[in-house]
Amino acid sequence: QVRLQESGGGLVQPGGSLIVSCVASGRALSPYAMAWFRQAPGNEREFVAAISWTGGVTRYAASVKGRFTISRDTISRDNAKDTVNLQMNNLGLEDSAIYYCAARTDDLLEDRPGDYSNWGQGTQVTVSS
Repeated sequence: QVRLQESGGGLVQPGGSLIVSCVASGRALSPYAMAWFRQAPGNEREFVAAISWTGGVTRYAASVKGRFTISRDTISRDNAKDTVNLQMNNLGLEDSAIYYCAARTDDLLEDRPGDYSNWGQGTQVTVSS
């Protein structure tokens, strides 16, 4: 079981950019996909983006496609640390939420929260003028 820790949230103006990161510590038994979800007050947790073990396959929600980019650092895995970044550009008020990092136990890029067994604590992203 890996442990997930997010960082990089904060306050940004509309139209601005922000990067949130997730470090997965520990050794997994098999390759696994990772994803970002977000949850705004009063809303259900929703899928944002997912990435495969090698970083070569990605999947995005329609609402963020073309604005957000998910990437994965595969170089540091020898140190048992796996980092996934979410570059967010042209942020709008609707992007304000707590952003959660999640990991599966296999390499499938699913888009439902229930498909992920491992979660971080979340990091707040607030878009406001």
